[in-house]
Amino acid sequence: MEEKNIEATHWADQIAKKVIEERKKDIYTVAAGITPSGTIHIGNFREIITVDLVHRALKSLGKKVRFIYSWDEFDVFRKVPADAPEKELLLKYLRYPITEVPDTYDHKHKSYAEHNEKEVEDTIPKVDINPEFIYQAKKYRNCDYAEEIKYVLDHKKEIKLILDKFRTEEHNENWWPVSVFCDKCKTDETKILDWDGKYNLTYECKCGHKETFDFRKKGIAKLPWRLDWPMRWKYEDVDFEPAGKEHSTSGGSRDTGNEIFKALYKKEPPIALKYDFITIKGTGGKISKSKGNVVSLGDTLAIYEPDIVRYLFASTRPDTEFAISFDLDAIKIYEDFDRCERIYYGKEDAEGKEKIKQKRIYELSVVKLSKDMPFQPSFRHLTNIYQTYSGDMNKVKEYYKKDLKNKSDEEKLKIRIECVKNWLDKYAPEDFKYKVQDTVSEETKSKLNDTQKKALKLVAEKLSKKDYKEEELAQEFMNIMNETGLKMPEFFKACYNVLLNKDKGPKLASFVLIIGKKKIIDLFEQI
Repeated sequence: MEEKNIEATHWADQIAKKVIEERKKDIYTVAAGITPSGTIHIGNFREIITVDLVHRALKSLGKKVRFIYSWDEFDVFRKVPADAPEKELLLKYLRYPITEVPDTYDHKHKSYAEHNEKEVEDTIPKVDINPEFIYQAKKYRNCDYAEEIKYVLDHKKEIKLILDKFRTEEHNENWWPVSVFCDKCKTDETKILDWDGKYNLTYECKCGHKETFDFRKKGIAKLPWRLDWPMRWKYEDVDFEPAGKEHSTSGGSRDTGNEIFKALYKKEPPIALKYDFITIKGTGGKISKSKGNVVSLGDTLAIYEPDIVRYLFASTRPDTEFAISFDLDAIKIYEDFDRCERIYYGKEDAEGKEKIKQKRIYELSVVKLSKDMPFQPSFRHLTNIYQTYSGDMNKVKEYYKKDLKNKSDEEKLKIRIECVKNWLDKYAPEDFKYKVQDTVSEETKSKLNDTQKKALKLVAEKLSKKDYKEEELAQEFMNIMNETGLKMPEFFKACYNVLLNKDKGPKLASFVLIIGKKKIIDLFEQI
């Protein structure tokens, strides 16, 4: 792959260059992972896309890259999320591996874990993220980590000393750097009684079951998180892996992982990057699976195009907390992305470093970079067009027909229309929504005074005699107001009352032209 001359102004390029400078390799490995203990929300997605952006940056520099994503599905099912169905059933599976918990969402998957995994695996390709998935339950059950487990057991004392430095209370002498899932009841409510110094562990379970097993042949032993993580850095030869704010605190699992990795494997740990929380505007606080206040990537894609979902993260430093907005800010986010796109294609100028920055953000944002600038139907304007035509997709498409140059433009319009529809249905403020009336109600007529009625009849009369351009029609409105002595707020209120049964609405002149003079004349003559 040919190396591009990338100026390291973007944080992803800075990390990529740091990885290359510190680690001379033929193939680099970047990693992410999560426990599928609930819906994988947009906050969790921040880790996935953070790694993907560095993955893209490394590839831009001509490097071969392996992007791995681990499902930590052999972790313990500790708590039932607030939004999970059939909670009573799930409570029976506490302390089981998550892969042993049934799928209570739709009963279509082998386990609760698989349900959450497939939701992500089916969605992230839409934003051009295609990692190699590693299923940790399979790895452990296949005894793939047997030698790693023995290595950790061999260094038990050394590990204990490191971990105890970060604890207020030291581990007792009966502590073991490994846990066991009972072969009979499946829970981790077990106690290790003995290790023979080789591959045999003896344990006793709360259920009464007791046995000695060879962990090269029976995959029921597991390393705890603070040891499992550095073990996998070594096993997969990881070069870069970020960590969330909670793991990156002083004395957190990243600190202990780094120290254990250096002590046990005599190597420098993967290059790190802390990423911060994400909130959803209006909900307050960070997203929480256990509380059930989650927004998934799929939910976000219902409102934002794939390129814009990527843009939200590519245009923000990972260590910055930010809120994803589903309110009126959605309009500004679309406008900001469209500006970034215009700068990339030279349709709008920007100063010096800002231009370089915006162009690089765009490259990292788009799913597929096209040679020519894509069609840009304004999200704000599209909300008006969509509502004016009462959601008739064919009429909306017909309105933009002259602007569509190719199939790609048609697809862009289709996706943006769907996002507009979803936003209006679920998130748009009530005063932003409207429907063009078919008739004028008696109640509406009673609200209008004689001067307002006269002005509206003059509008109908003028429209019946001439085809107007927007600027001409706006001036004609001013002429009618001067002629009738009607003040501007009263004129506009009367128009919107008749057209929308609301006091306010879109920019009137353009709105009238979109509706079409035939319907305007019909409505205004009804008064």
